[in-house]
Amino acid sequence: MQKTIYKKVSTSSISISELMLPSHTNFSGKIHGGYILSLLDQVAFASASKFSGYYCVTASVDRVDFINPIEVGELVTLKACVNYVGNSSMIVGIRVEAENIQTGRIKHCNSSYFTMVAKDREGNNAAVPGLELCDEDDIRRFINCLKQIELKKERDLHEEKFNYSKAEAFSILKKYPVVISAS
Repeated sequence: MQKTIYKKVSTSSISISELMLPSHTNFSGKIHGGYILSLLDQVAFASASKFSGYYCVTASVDRVDFINPIEVGELVTLKACVNYVGNSSMIVGIRVEAENIQTGRIKHCNSSYFTMVAKDREGNNAAVPGLELCDEDDIRRFINCLKQIELKKERDLHEEKFNYSKAEAFSILKKYPVVISAS
């Protein structure tokens, strides 16, 4: 049996910064959320790969909260680290901040959680190191990931068991501005 190697959360820390350009905007002139999602995926890959030592793929995006809009000319910084490890999976937490480079004002714009899976050269799942938790923040983040995982399992179980054609479903729908029609 192979001995588990443990790595500190800090070994997975990645920070990237990019100046937001007019080419990154959506139709309302703000930075496009899809562009930020692309950057989030890149930094999640880098953090997970740095930690695991393997090529990593995105298994799921468990949560993306857009909190504040990002403007053209702001310097966006994405900070990522591994918050949780399983056998071959890792949850990478990412914080996005935008800085007005003229005033120095920094705003929190996004928080995200990406589940990444380590892959070996043949494309099989690869075992990742254990996670060494060094402070209260590391512990808090790990436990919050455990809560996320349980909520996802509960949501999946509900989806499997809930009968959408029963009276219970129709009584729920009565509270909302919807109508049911046959197509």
